[in-house]
Amino acid sequence: MVKASLRTKSVGTKVSDEEYAALEARARAENLTLSEWMRARLLEPDGGGAADDLLGEVLLSEVLALRALFLNLRPLPDHALPGEAEVRAEIARVDATKMQRARERLAAQKKASEAAR
Repeated sequence: MVKASLRTKSVGTKVSDEEYAALEARARAENLTLSEWMRARLLEPDGGGAADDLLGEVLLSEVLALRALFLNLRPLPDHALPGEAEVRAEIARVDATKMQRARERLAAQKKASEAAR
């Protein structure tokens, strides 16, 4: 008897309430749990179309948000680290615009690629 491979690793990202609802709706439309649907989208070969586009936007938005947090959260003038309130405020500020920034970055890249042709 062949032992089934166990899923022991995790991949995660943060999404807004609206993004989560959209992902849940897509999963329900295919009669899958959100985990099953996401796993299928992540593991499907190239050519996933809109799912790949959405995944690319979400991943890029998270990378851009992390970069913004890294660049903006500096020690205070007295060399103290920012407090929890400051960190949470910066996370909220970055989260509010991360998808828009990702879409703008992707659009600029697409435009540059088309101009190079």
